[in-house]
Amino acid sequence: MSKSQRIAYACGACGLRVPKWVGQCPDCGEWGSMEESAAPPRQTGGGGIASALPAARRPAKPAMRIGTVSAAQAASLPTGIGEFDRVMGGGLVPGGVTLISGEPGVGKSTLLLEVAHRFGEAGYGKALVATGEESASQVRRRADRTGCLSEELYLAAETDLGAVLGHVEDVKPSLLILDSVQTVIAPDTDGVPGGVTQVKAVASAITAEAKSRNMAVILVGHVTKDGGIAGPRALEHLVDTVVHFEGDRHSMLRLLRGVKNRFGPADEVGCFEMTEDGIVSLADPSGLFLDDAPTEPTPGTCVTVTMEGRRAVPVEVQALLGKSVKDGAIPRHTVSGLDQARLNMVLAVLTRRGGMRLLDREVYATTIGGIRVREPASDLALALALVSADQEIAVSADLVAIGEVSLTGQVRRTVNADRRIGEAARLGFKTAIVPKGSVAERHRGIEVVEVETIIDAKQAAARTWARRG
Repeated sequence: MSKSQRIAYACGACGLRVPKWVGQCPDCGEWGSMEESAAPPRQTGGGGIASALPAARRPAKPAMRIGTVSAAQAASLPTGIGEFDRVMGGGLVPGGVTLISGEPGVGKSTLLLEVAHRFGEAGYGKALVATGEESASQVRRRADRTGCLSEELYLAAETDLGAVLGHVEDVKPSLLILDSVQTVIAPDTDGVPGGVTQVKAVASAITAEAKSRNMAVILVGHVTKDGGIAGPRALEHLVDTVVHFEGDRHSMLRLLRGVKNRFGPADEVGCFEMTEDGIVSLADPSGLFLDDAPTEPTPGTCVTVTMEGRRAVPVEVQALLGKSVKDGAIPRHTVSGLDQARLNMVLAVLTRRGGMRLLDREVYATTIGGIRVREPASDLALALALVSADQEIAVSADLVAIGEVSLTGQVRRTVNADRRIGEAARLGFKTAIVPKGSVAERHRGIEVVEVETIIDAKQAAARTWARRG
């Protein structure tokens, strides 16, 4: 085997190259991620590093003073899908490349078909959807169902990179959607389809085409078992924007979460609802995460306000306590939409600091609407829901609880407390229990009760409880 045909191995997670196969990547620690890949030829000659440097040549355009460079070409083009534009920083940028990932069946293709349809309808130019996942007839059936039949929307079912670039040359679109980058093959590049070398080659070629044509591009990426983007980390560095489309396939809620954005904030979150007719933006998703008002107050529920990106969202936390288990048995603690570790911690704090006996009881805790709450600011609402369930006393329906519970029983401050309280006041809540010293503004229409410990929070909530009749 010649030197130019040497075999090396590359990590499918981080792209690290090693001369021999190993079970675990030395760089990122991923197991079983090493794939066979052609190694680059060694440099020959006595020139060392200098011999590998390219010769200087005259640039096509001279360097310009930054003040004379026009920023008009980087202006965002709104698609008319409010939540999508919110996450993207105002819309799609000509020449910008976006990578969107998500689990199979979450609705990525449906969302992007709607984006392409709206883009063409807005008069920005042609939109081309190149799909390697489905046939053209399958995409057409989805377009019929969702009403995405714009005259400016073009469709091609291709898995060959050269064919995709040929369609780009013929159609000359202003927007290209490639679904997905792992299914497209670069024939002149070594490696298996979806491998490190192939994915980098396809993404690099599409990115270069986007910059040269000033064409907006959206790449769909597969995800790993852990929910991360499959392929090398270099793929995320090649693109301008990285977003994750997530949600439980058994729930109507979908979240588009920004991870990286060169044209806007990288911490925005867009909310969507999956319907039979497609995906619909939810400008005010609060109703999805609050249970319908019952005929009478129900023990075991409490509302908190969580931050999804820059958006404050009220979420109802529900808890149910079972009977105490026999000595030696392990009680079942089950969560849905909450962090299992934080539930166990709150139970321990209520037992040790709150004078309650909960660790030997079966506990079930959940959130409404399928939203996942992982931040510590929901600890206080979870604790009050558990107290309410234990004492069979319902928390007032117009009360929200915001705060992190520490192991010492203290209620600690959380970020964006004023924004959370303001959202609760806008929705008609009358009382907010928050950590002491966390409020910097005065809020109309809502009473703010500051507490220091979990005992103080229990006493403050007890003043608003309504005993079941």
